[in-house]
Amino acid sequence: MRPLWIPSEDRIREANLTKFLAFVNRKYRLKIKSYPDLHRWSVDKVSDFWSAIWDYTGIVCSRRFETVVDDLAKFPGAKWFSGARLNFAENLLRQRDEKIAVVSRTEVGRLSQTTYSDLFQKVRSLGNALRKSGIAPGDRVAGYMPNIGNTAIAMLAATSIGAVWACCGAELGSGAVLDRLGQVEPKVLFAADGYVYKGKKFNILPNVEKVVDGVRSLKKIVLTSHIGAEAKAGDLSSSVTFDDLIKSESGEARFEQLPPDHPIYIMFTSGTTGKPKCMVQGAAGVLVNQLKETMLHADLKKTDCITYIASPSWMMWNWLMSCLATGARIVLHDGNPLYPDWGAMWKLVQEEKVSIFGCSASYINYLRTIDAKPGSTYDLSSLREISQTGSPLSGGGFEWVYREVKENLHLNSISGGTDINGCFAGGVPILPVHAGELQAPGLGMKINVYDEDGRPVVNVTGELVCEAPAPSMPLRFWNDPGDVRYREAYFEYYKLKGKNVWRHGDFVIIHSKTGGLTFYGRSDAVIKVSGVRVGTSEIYNVVEKMPEVADSLAVGQNFGEDQRIILFVKMALGQVLTEELREKIRLALRAEASPKHVPALILEAPDIPYTLNMKKVETAVANIVNNRPVTNRDALANPESLHFYAELLPMIQRK
Repeated sequence: MRPLWIPSEDRIREANLTKFLAFVNRKYRLKIKSYPDLHRWSVDKVSDFWSAIWDYTGIVCSRRFETVVDDLAKFPGAKWFSGARLNFAENLLRQRDEKIAVVSRTEVGRLSQTTYSDLFQKVRSLGNALRKSGIAPGDRVAGYMPNIGNTAIAMLAATSIGAVWACCGAELGSGAVLDRLGQVEPKVLFAADGYVYKGKKFNILPNVEKVVDGVRSLKKIVLTSHIGAEAKAGDLSSSVTFDDLIKSESGEARFEQLPPDHPIYIMFTSGTTGKPKCMVQGAAGVLVNQLKETMLHADLKKTDCITYIASPSWMMWNWLMSCLATGARIVLHDGNPLYPDWGAMWKLVQEEKVSIFGCSASYINYLRTIDAKPGSTYDLSSLREISQTGSPLSGGGFEWVYREVKENLHLNSISGGTDINGCFAGGVPILPVHAGELQAPGLGMKINVYDEDGRPVVNVTGELVCEAPAPSMPLRFWNDPGDVRYREAYFEYYKLKGKNVWRHGDFVIIHSKTGGLTFYGRSDAVIKVSGVRVGTSEIYNVVEKMPEVADSLAVGQNFGEDQRIILFVKMALGQVLTEELREKIRLALRAEASPKHVPALILEAPDIPYTLNMKKVETAVANIVNNRPVTNRDALANPESLHFYAELLPMIQRK
């Protein structure tokens, strides 16, 4: 139970969260002294809390809300901040001076940097050009772009005029892009000629052509030259270059003032179990919730520099964009974070003086397996926080960060989802950090953990649920009359138990002693062995700390009247899977987890499939070993990895 990190008195005193707590106490004449008490107040006094967030984060609006929330019993369907008029982009572009706003980098170094003043001017010009092209509030503007400055400018310009932004990262194949954008019928597509990865330039113009041919709603294509692939106006029907379009318009900046539930983003699910769902998210809900997270939970300040290993396909990219509202400097990186070597991102931290570095658990786990030592190799004096998400990080991963990166930093492990464009639980800069635990539920998030019968449980694993509405929950799914698919996705699971709650699909435990939470992966990846639920992360936490293992993946195979566990291991460089190592894995799982966690088969795999958001794709491999079809392979970062599992199926069925 000994914490890995305890914030100093100075850190606590200077934290935005401490200042917010004092703000709340003054505003409502309260005497709240601790984070648990603040959280309890935030879910008990919902209107007071979100009103305080609105004021503390300085939401820019032409008209203030009349009601914070109309009816919390409408779940889903609660209306937030009724009566307000505001613009999302205007809130992110509050600062308009000569301070650097966005730094764009590739694997070879800095590509460009843009001041807040210049960013505002470019957004103004591009927004006016889109308006002149006939784009009106509610129209969809899409991106097929890498993580570069022009992607941020396009999003801000689109949302400044009230268009709805829907984006796919440049690394997606044309099929995956068509599955997503084809559903929402955009009028404009911002597309790049390619992206950079592992020292290579990937020309995606042929993919862009397929997307343009397949999405009949498109009226204009705006091309960005990123890799010098000669993207020219005229190469595609109704196309213009980004630079030409942005130079074509000037005029006054006009931020469309819109209702709080005006759609701002359409976000897409991973698409690993079917066609991606299109989640429509509202301007005020996303804005207020993300400013709460960036300013209070991440403790982001105007003086900070923040970067996240992210693609524009992933909600963490959207989250990173909201960091502009604080006046901080954000760094965008296009490329492989491990190229030309493991030190690439730490070199970036050193050169750009990054204070908050965001990454995934898989990134940290890889560095552990190669015994990387960032803290002794690079100057990380600027770094005060690591934000980690994507999948659960084991206790050993936490310990590695404090041992090999830096002793005095806040490891802000967070978890939420694309669904809410934010977090249900995460870091609290004024609380200690314990190994393997997210520090606490997020403010305003009334979360709990239920067993299969819908009973709240503590200190045992169960399903993560949210018992009340939150502002950034989707307004609806696209083309979902009566919210049928929306309700099926989140609200049906516990309906038969008489509970109207959002079931998120994560396997979690709440610790009574610390108030923290440990996440064990997606609950739809939970394996049942003789009726006992086995979370796959419980297996990974044991196996992946072995130096011989670089990565692993566990799935359940229907076997007779039961399920059995098949464990695939990707070996560390120079290692092979021997019978001795298999026995070592079995003994470790039996001792550190339970006999139910011991796999029936342990097999070596050359690669582990991941989504583009760096989450292990257990469902695809589970489908293969159970002889079920695998759909939407384009949603994977490495779809070719599935060939091995398919070829192995006959052997697995014989064993």
